Amino acid sequence: MAAASVTMSRYEAFVARKREHILRALDDACQATGLSGLDDFELEHEALPDIDLDEVTLASRLLGQPAPTPFYVAGMTAGHPDAAKINRLLARACERRGWAMGVGSQRRQLSATRADAELDQWAQLRAEAPALVLFGNIGLSQIIGTPIHYLQDLVTSIRAQALAVHLNPLQECMQPEGTPQFRGGRAALQALCAELGVPVVLKETGCGFSARTLRSLEGIGLAAVDVSGLGGTHWGRIEGARAANTPGAGMQAQAAETFRNWGVSTAQSVIHARSTLPRVECWASGGVRSGLDAAKLIALGAERVGYARPALEAALAGEEVLDRWMAQQEHELRIALFCSGCIDPASLRLRHAAMMANTYFTWRRHSRERGNPEGFCFSKSGSLAGMTQGTRLRQARGFPRSRE
Repeated sequence: MAAASVTMSRYEAFVARKREHILRALDDACQATGLSGLDDFELEHEALPDIDLDEVTLASRLLGQPAPTPFYVAGMTAGHPDAAKINRLLARACERRGWAMGVGSQRRQLSATRADAELDQWAQLRAEAPALVLFGNIGLSQIIGTPIHYLQDLVTSIRAQALAVHLNPLQECMQPEGTPQFRGGRAALQALCAELGVPVVLKETGCGFSARTLRSLEGIGLAAVDVSGLGGTHWGRIEGARAANTPGAGMQAQAAETFRNWGVSTAQSVIHARSTLPRVECWASGGVRSGLDAAKLIALGAERVGYARPALEAALAGEEVLDRWMAQQEHELRIALFCSGCIDPASLRLRHAAMMANTYFTWRRHSRERGNPEGFCFSKSGSLAGMTQGTRLRQARGFPRSRE
C-alpha cells in the first residue's frame, strides 16, 4: 500500500508539472521574444510577379512524401488529463487543413503506471483524425539504455509516421526534477535510426543548434532536424520560474536568470543546418509568429515550419479560433510567395540559393553595426554551404575572415 501511495504521489506531481508547463508557456516572461533572428532578414519585393495569386500553392514535401502545406504544430503537451482535449482539438484541425502534428513527450508511456490511460487518449485522437500525419516524441535521456522495442511501441500506440527525439539540456539543468544524463546519446540515436523502422527527427526545444553539433550528426541516419531555435518559448525560463517556487531549488532559479537568453537563434540554426546537413530535411520552429516568418525560414532553406505557443493559444480559445488562426498563417505565406514572385515554397528555397550570390537577401542589423548608414549590407560572395552568414557579411564589407 505504501509503495502504491508513493507511485500515485509521483504521478500527481508529474501531472502538476505538466499543467504548470502549459501555463508558463503562455507567460510572456518565458518567451525569448525578438531573439529569433527573423527580424534581421527581409525578402526582396517582386513588383511584377508573373503569376496570379490563386496560382500560388503551399504544396510541399514531408519526409519524401507530398504534403498539402509546409506547416506543422510542434509537440507541446502530453501525460496529463488536460492534454487529451488540447491534442484532439489540434489533431482534428491539422488533419482538416493538411498540417502535420507532433505530440508532447511520451515519457510516461515507458512506465507501466497509467500507461493504459495514455493509450486510450491516443486511440481516441486517432479515431477522430485517422489521416493525420503525426510524430511521436521522446527525450534523448529516455532513449539512452531503453530497448528499441519499447520505443517502437511508442510509435505503434499512436500510429506515428516518425519519432521525434527532443534535446533539452538547458531545461534538464534548470528543472528541479531534471535528468541531465546525455552520455551515450549519439550512439543511442544512431542505433535508433538504424532499427526503429520509421524516420527519426531530432529536435531541440528552444535553444537551437550550433554548426558544431550538426556536424557531429552527419551520417547517423536522421531523416530531419527540427532546429527549434532561440526566439520563442524558452524552457530555461519556464523551469527557472518553477524553481523559484520550489523549496531547495534556489540555485536553479538563479541560474535560469543567468541563462535566460541562452541558445542559437532560429534563423542562424537553419543556416547551420542547411550548410552542414544538406541531405537531411530541415524543419524550423522557435519564435515563428506569422506566415511571413515562415516564408523567411523557407527562404533560408527550411522544408517545414512549426508553431507551438501561437497554436496552443488559439486551441485554448476554441476550434473556430484555431481554424481562423491556421488559415491566417496560410494566407500570409501565400502573400509572401506571391510578392516574391514564387509559385510554391520550393521555388522560394531555390531562389534563395541565387540570392546569396545576387544580392537578393539582406542582412540588416550587422551592416548597421558595421557603420553602413543605409542599414543594408548585400552579400555578393560565397554560398550558403560554404560560409556562415557572419563570414559572408564580413567579406562583403571588406573585413578579414575570422574564426566562427
